[in-house]
Amino acid sequence: MCTVILDVPTRAGAPIRLLAVRDEDPERAWDPPGEWWPEERPGVVGVRDRRANGAWLAAVGPSVGPGDGAARLAVILNRGETVRPRGAAPLASRGGIVLDAVAGIEPADPPGTAAFNLVEVSTDGARVTEWGGADLRRARLSPGVHMLAHDGVDDRATARIARWLPEFSALREQGSGSGSEPFPEWRERWISLLARSAELGPTDDRAIIRDNRPHGYPTLSLLVCAAEVGDAGVDLVSAVLRRPGRWGSPAFGAPLALR
Repeated sequence: MCTVILDVPTRAGAPIRLLAVRDEDPERAWDPPGEWWPEERPGVVGVRDRRANGAWLAAVGPSVGPGDGAARLAVILNRGETVRPRGAAPLASRGGIVLDAVAGIEPADPPGTAAFNLVEVSTDGARVTEWGGADLRRARLSPGVHMLAHDGVDDRATARIARWLPEFSALREQGSGSGSEPFPEWRERWISLLARSAELGPTDDRAIIRDNRPHGYPTLSLLVCAAEVGDAGVDLVSAVLRRPGRWGSPAFGAPLALR
């Protein structure tokens, strides 16, 4: 399942940085970051799931956000719990929750979807909403580096978090820790660490770049996104893995600047 790492700065007004790895079934059609919803969601850039027309990750700049002048980014991760439909209606796609989040719309309670972790980042901070089938749990993230996968935030019972959270935290200490480090420099160091993590085999439970099939899921790592969310807007870069589940030195495109 997917992995997200965030750096929440100590200095007020500094940008929040995020690195996200998308794990999905390679047979499920999708599109890389783009404006895929021009009529329903003008100005929203996201990674689209073609089947349900939702988003795994979406972002808006301050000029097209929900009217509060805040840049926003949201990304969703599957959780491990099984959620059963309530009543006759089937579970809805989780991708609509991401598009709602960047429009400033809270998930319904209950959301009527399978289990998820929703990460939301804006100029006001970062928070995580967890849905495991019983109730919605929301928490703001404190300054520092945080890591999230299919369980709770910074859950050391998750092998990849136990292995790599200390190293991403150490990268923060090597930088300024205040969020003033230039985005290109920050992302280069974090992506280099992600590349080093891929020296583990993709079926190793400590791996971030993953092949989840031995664990009972048809998903492999397909896409890497790095983003900065601050007062100026959102800067987003992405790279498609040439071979699902393998690092292979992917080529990151030019940053998308959402203002």
